Amino acid sequence: MRTDAQAILFVDDEAVSRQWFSRCFGDEFEIATAASAEDALTMLSDRGESFAALITDYRMPEQDGMKLLKAVRREHRHLVRLLVTAYAEKDVAIAAVNQGQVLRILEKPLEDEPTREALREALSLYRHQAMERALNEGRAAALRETLGFLAHELNTPLATVRGSVAAVLERHRPPEPGDPPGTVRFEGLGPKELLAALQRAERRAQYCQSLVATFVQSARDAYPGAAPQTVSASSLLAVLVDEYPFEDRERRWVDAELRHDFRLPGRRDLLYLVLCTLTKNAILALRDTTEPRLRVEVDCVAGPGGPRAFIRFIDNGPGIPPEVLARLTREPVTSRAATGGNGMGLMFCQRVMQAAGGQIRIDSTQGEGTTVELLFERGVQPVAAGEA
Repeated sequence: MRTDAQAILFVDDEAVSRQWFSRCFGDEFEIATAASAEDALTMLSDRGESFAALITDYRMPEQDGMKLLKAVRREHRHLVRLLVTAYAEKDVAIAAVNQGQVLRILEKPLEDEPTREALREALSLYRHQAMERALNEGRAAALRETLGFLAHELNTPLATVRGSVAAVLERHRPPEPGDPPGTVRFEGLGPKELLAALQRAERRAQYCQSLVATFVQSARDAYPGAAPQTVSASSLLAVLVDEYPFEDRERRWVDAELRHDFRLPGRRDLLYLVLCTLTKNAILALRDTTEPRLRVEVDCVAGPGGPRAFIRFIDNGPGIPPEVLARLTREPVTSRAATGGNGMGLMFCQRVMQAAGGQIRIDSTQGEGTTVELLFERGVQPVAAGEA
């Protein structure tokens, strides 16, 4: 939906009225005219996006202005509508408001200044409504993308939970004669393997719960009347380290370093999803490294334009090929296509950071490792030492 349309469509069956309207207001506005409701609907069908407002006469042969307004309201809702009539009866005005939802009702003969002011108001209202529509469409698109990415993030751990439980159930065997009451048999699955499978399922279930709980909290925070909520980088990092579903020894690879804490701008749920995504990427990259290490740093420093804050993920993995690195946050490209990577993760993270007034910076050298830095440049609130 365009937000820059400027044209005004004037509909009147009288040629003299159309000529006068174009000549009188063409110095300030882009004017197009139509001789009938049918002509107007044809023009709107061809290039309706270029029009911001429609002003139509009430009395016209074949189809009056009210019918045109109702058709426009149904098929071209973005247009601001005005009605011109020489018959200012009360029932016409009421019908125009109730059926056509017009901005103004102007009485013939049209006067220059009142009409000009009405056209200015119509364009102003159109621009406001167009911006609102664009904003809402952007929000809807962002919501669809966020829910899709969240579903993707939940799908993998849930598949692991299901796989672990299925593996246990497949090895379950009925008790044999002479077994004590309460005996449960598993073929080819010892107590250690059974415990490991259950623990793996539990870790991933907890991770899914943490993601869902974060989004639920954001929904509560957004409810009208809810008290403003903020979250510190340190608390978000603590949740990440505690609840991310690390495999086996992977938790030992991670070292979290808090230098200077800060309050995170942006939505808590999306930022948490960003941290989870970067953690997953680093862990997957480190699995074939001899002595894997991942350091996550939180820092906030003073700058000439105000405080700047950082969350850095620094690993000593294999690094990213230059041809992939150059496109990583701009295109769905991945170095892990063989293991299910689709390249959408970092693009999503980049959009979240941009919405929060920041950006992602990636530095990588093949064979030496990768640093992914979340840089926050707007809305940063440093946390003083000892502050809760």
